[in-house]
Amino acid sequence: MGVTEDLADALAKDVLDAVEALGDPTLIDDIARTLGTSSTVTEEAFMTAIRVRTAETRARRLLRDRVKKAMADRKKAPPE
Repeated sequence: MGVTEDLADALAKDVLDAVEALGDPTLIDDIARTLGTSSTVTEEAFMTAIRVRTAETRARRLLRDRVKKAMADRKKAPPE
C-alpha cells in the first residue's frame, strides 16, 4: 500500500478501537469529516479501511459462531 492507504488504515484501526471502547459510532463520521476538510483522498482511504475492517470483523464473528455451533451440535449427537 501507499502512504495514504497505510496511514488511513492505521487511523481506521485506532478509530474502530475507540468506537468499541467509547460505544460511540458517530466518531467514524466525525473523523471522516475532519479528514475530508483537508484531503478527500485520505477521507476515502479511511472510509474504505473502515468498511474493510468492519466487514472482516463481521465475517470472523460469523465463522466463529458457525464453528462453535457445529462443535456444540457434534457434542449433542448420540455416539454411533
